[in-house]
Amino acid sequence: MADTVTSQPFETPSGKDAEYENFPVGSWLLPAALRPHIATFYHFARAIDDIADHPDTPAPEKISGLQLFEDALTGEVGDQSILATAINMKRSLKACEITRQHCLDLITAFKQDSIKSRYQNWDELMDYCLLSAAPVGRYLIDLHGGSRNGYGPSDALCKALQVINHLQDCQEDYRELDRVYLPDDWMMAAGIDVTELDQDQCSIALRRVLDQALDATELLMLDARGLPSGVVSFRLAMESAVIIQIANRLIVKLRHNDPLAGRVKLSKPEYLWCSLKGVLSAIIGAGKA
Repeated sequence: MADTVTSQPFETPSGKDAEYENFPVGSWLLPAALRPHIATFYHFARAIDDIADHPDTPAPEKISGLQLFEDALTGEVGDQSILATAINMKRSLKACEITRQHCLDLITAFKQDSIKSRYQNWDELMDYCLLSAAPVGRYLIDLHGGSRNGYGPSDALCKALQVINHLQDCQEDYRELDRVYLPDDWMMAAGIDVTELDQDQCSIALRRVLDQALDATELLMLDARGLPSGVVSFRLAMESAVIIQIANRLIVKLRHNDPLAGRVKLSKPEYLWCSLKGVLSAIIGAGKA
């Protein structure tokens, strides 16, 4: 990869890194030669997400910062040294011959996050997830040589992962950013409003809405099942199978635990067990192919 740029004054780090994520980021299952590019993509996505999620930055400034990232990717920025992460991403995309559209879609999603804090219904939320989550899976598929099943199963998995993350962080998003990803129509049908998210524990009505979101997420996971068998790369098949196992386990935990009482996440033994199950399922699937 070309020499990297290091100065990045427009970035606003949140302190979150790969260790914060529910799912493996460029794990040892993936080809070593591709991991630096995956790391570059992750740092790019993390940087623009941090801009949109910064609680003390006004929306117009967030939009301006995100636009600088877009300009750097499209080659319209003058001083490239001010946007290290974007320029490194641009170089990586060129080296791997991957479209920049995946990155531009992420920027569009985070611009939306800067000004939009409510979603009327599930379909509107899914449209957002198509921009904020699906590009990650699409990038990985392109980087690993494609998929015989197209982007569909990957899109479904990425949308499900996004909703799982929204449910885990529903209280934090509301308190710190006044941002709510639970559909308004579901909340209204349950007879509650967003202030329910500021409580110490879920009410019966809010629990009903969370379960409704988990029901819809499980339907996405049914579509995601075809991802490992479709991807060209066996290593990516193993990685995606692991992620599917982790997602399914988190859905179960979110059904039985209260995200308002504490962040629902996997223990290390649960994470390792899901990883083992995922790898074995990918191996068995490859043997049947």
